[in-house]
Amino acid sequence: MSDRAVLEADGIDAFYGLSQILFGVGLSIREGKTMALLGRNGAGKSTTLKAIAGLVPPRAGRVVLAGRAVQGQKPHVIARAGIGYVPEDRQIFPEHTVEDNLIIAGKKGPRGEDHWTIERVFDVFPLLEPMRHRYGGKLSGGQQQMLTIARTLMGNPIALLLDEPSEGLAPIVVASIASLLKKLQSLGTTMLLAEQNMHFCLGIADDVTVIDKGQVVYRDTIEGLRANEPIKKRYLAV
Repeated sequence: MSDRAVLEADGIDAFYGLSQILFGVGLSIREGKTMALLGRNGAGKSTTLKAIAGLVPPRAGRVVLAGRAVQGQKPHVIARAGIGYVPEDRQIFPEHTVEDNLIIAGKKGPRGEDHWTIERVFDVFPLLEPMRHRYGGKLSGGQQQMLTIARTLMGNPIALLLDEPSEGLAPIVVASIASLLKKLQSLGTTMLLAEQNMHFCLGIADDVTVIDKGQVVYRDTIEGLRANEPIKKRYLAV
């Protein structure tokens, strides 16, 4: 790992139809680090991830992944370049088994990386291994969230984007997801974590970007945010 930026977004404007959602959004994530993208509901967090992944093509700005500009490319091209996107609504294949969901997603990384195999997934996600033959639609919400993350890793991405991974889950399940992300972090995974739940991120992220009304309003380390009560009250309090 190094201090070089693996993923950078700069000056991103994004629209839904005629409505502008993002206004010059920028962030930079170092190799092997986790960036928390925090903000209230509707602040623009999900749109930021979708803009990076090409699902909402930016009207302006740049997205650079491992030194390669990818803005304006089709989503599948950006995925092949090394962006792994974990959507908020999970989007597993409910009529396929856990193992089939993983096999379908399997591919080498952009430089031929083959770090993530089914065997390694089951080692890192031990709760999924006993369910390898269970249909995705029969899993609980927390199990589906784990499967979605595992399936995305099967594509051997350079950077992992996670959209609200704690949303709608019971506290004990949220704790399990947090432990899983800490384990991925210890393995050197570069992650961008979009969340409303600040407390979920405090024990995981290294750095933080706060977004409000489609604009970045604060950047710091996670420890800096922890000590900044005015920012927490103004932009993150429910």
